[in-house]
Amino acid sequence: MVTTTLSPTENLAIGCLGGAVESTLQMPIVTYKFCSQEGRAFPKTVGGWYRGVFLQASTVAPITAVQFLLNGIFQQFIVSSFRSSNNRERTLSDLETLSAAFAAGALSGVCYGPVDLVTIQQQKLRASPLATVQMLVKDYGARSLFRGLSPTIVRESLYTAGYLGLSPVIAHKLMQKSTSSKIDRDEYQFPLFGNNPFLARIVGACIAGTFAAIATNPADCCKTLVQSDMTGETFPNARVAFLNMWRGQVAGGIRRVWRGLGPRTVRLSGAFFVCISFQEIAIDWKTKRKGPWS
Repeated sequence: MVTTTLSPTENLAIGCLGGAVESTLQMPIVTYKFCSQEGRAFPKTVGGWYRGVFLQASTVAPITAVQFLLNGIFQQFIVSSFRSSNNRERTLSDLETLSAAFAAGALSGVCYGPVDLVTIQQQKLRASPLATVQMLVKDYGARSLFRGLSPTIVRESLYTAGYLGLSPVIAHKLMQKSTSSKIDRDEYQFPLFGNNPFLARIVGACIAGTFAAIATNPADCCKTLVQSDMTGETFPNARVAFLNMWRGQVAGGIRRVWRGLGPRTVRLSGAFFVCISFQEIAIDWKTKRKGPWS
């Protein structure tokens, strides 16, 4: 797996664009996920589907940009710190690609926690983003904005490892040429994908999105429950939320952990495809121009 050829500024720009586009396109899916996890009715109007879209897009975009930036920084750190035997820069292994993305996601989770909390509370209070923040700070204190931070970090580390690690790794594997002596080296291992990067990215995004959704949904569900209960009477933290579901003390029992898995899988697959497509297009365009953006 090769390291990115984008500069920090370019990573920020691509991450910001990809995050804004995917979050705006998929806001109804996000709303449906929140509703299914909390057990409240799905809005019946288009306006209700998109309530909170400005906050979601305007905050997901810079967070995705930060994830792209941190991922690039970690990749460059790995390449420069662990050079090849002849002391030349080398490409990243698949494991290193996943590790860099995982670390980038963990750091970005600190920013994303308050965003999700305000989005959830905004939909419940039906207030503007600023008014929601003001009410939360007034009623529960500034620290309340970081409720559910731990499960958010878990979710974001696995999520980012999916879309900046696993998704491109799978896509590149599908487009690799054969290394077998029994097959012409100019032939692709998977001819269907070799000459069709668009299809390879779709398949990579769907596989990685499904894996990431299954891996992150328990943490995401616990986070949503904790952030929807600002008083902490029912769900003081993610551990208690999970244990209460495991013991059947919450309606739906442990099966509630998987509420929202369907829409989350669709949302993640779409997000992975959009973000990685923007990144690949930018890399290809920059390579053809043989120079940095101007």
